[in-house]
Amino acid sequence: MDVTLPQSKWLFSREVDLSVFLGSAAASFVLLAVGWRLGVLNDESPEWTWVTAVLLVDIAHVWSTSFRVYFDAEEFKRRIWLYSLIPVFGYAIGVAFYSEGELVFWKFLATVAVFHFIRQQYGWVALYRRKLGETSNVTWWIDAAAVYLASVYPLAYWMTRLPRNFDWFVPGDFFNLPEMVERVVFPLYVAALIAYAAKTVYLYFAEGFSNPGKDIVVVTTVLCWYVGIVVFNSDYAFTVTNVLIHGVPYFALIYFYARQRRESASRVYRALSHNWLVFMATLWALAYIEELFWHRGVWHEKNWLFGADWEWGNLKVLIVPLLALPQLTHYVLDGFIWRRRSNAGRRVID
Repeated sequence: MDVTLPQSKWLFSREVDLSVFLGSAAASFVLLAVGWRLGVLNDESPEWTWVTAVLLVDIAHVWSTSFRVYFDAEEFKRRIWLYSLIPVFGYAIGVAFYSEGELVFWKFLATVAVFHFIRQQYGWVALYRRKLGETSNVTWWIDAAAVYLASVYPLAYWMTRLPRNFDWFVPGDFFNLPEMVERVVFPLYVAALIAYAAKTVYLYFAEGFSNPGKDIVVVTTVLCWYVGIVVFNSDYAFTVTNVLIHGVPYFALIYFYARQRRESASRVYRALSHNWLVFMATLWALAYIEELFWHRGVWHEKNWLFGADWEWGNLKVLIVPLLALPQLTHYVLDGFIWRRRSNAGRRVID
């Protein structure tokens, strides 16, 4: 196998990588155990789960893209047309879909979100391969098949058994697929995981090569997606297994980017990224403000946290796509901002 061994096998450091990748998955399973003990494992997510997992992790991690793009004046100017036009076109597309019906809009947003979640797990695998100089086409195919099918198969299982007791955004936002799809994908899923395990064992014993960070990403993706979607059929189980492994590592990536950029950034940027607590508090505040508008004006839920309802009537066709714009922008931009050829001199991971 063609590899160029680096000084470290980890993206950030051994401690950070184990915390954000392995630790977030371990936290998911601890929360499953807590849910079982509290009797909510097979129910809707209780309010405390929504606050900790959805508000403070899922929504907040969407806003972390601001530190990568919109709070960084130099970076924003470097690709001003890309960073300006994506929200503009995203909003126009959102209004167009919503004008065709609320469910049309949510099906569109769920499709983009699912693609983003799948691609992010592959992105971590690609970063670990690059970190350790893995260039073999054979191992790339094996790695890519394993990490993609780790999430694609549970989704196929989900979409061939609709309705389930949980949804991505709203009821009916997934397309119903024929049962044959799951029967075709399952053997591919098993074969991909066996191939990945066999390749990993062979490289370790035959060539003394290992990439533990990549293995953690693949294994935790397999476990969390399978357990959260296939094993259990509850909103609580899906939430705690889906959100943490997606959002927590992204916080680390953006925070280390912000730390790297602090010296040349503006005074405000330096203040907001001064340490991890200020960084996270900024994201939590932005997430709370966004959800305040969602819950007062759209969902009409959680009045205990956000206050009295607002009635927007026909204005929803303009306001809902606007509220969803941070998510859509995050999903789309994530496909551009971490590409190696687009970030010369701005590497977070050597």
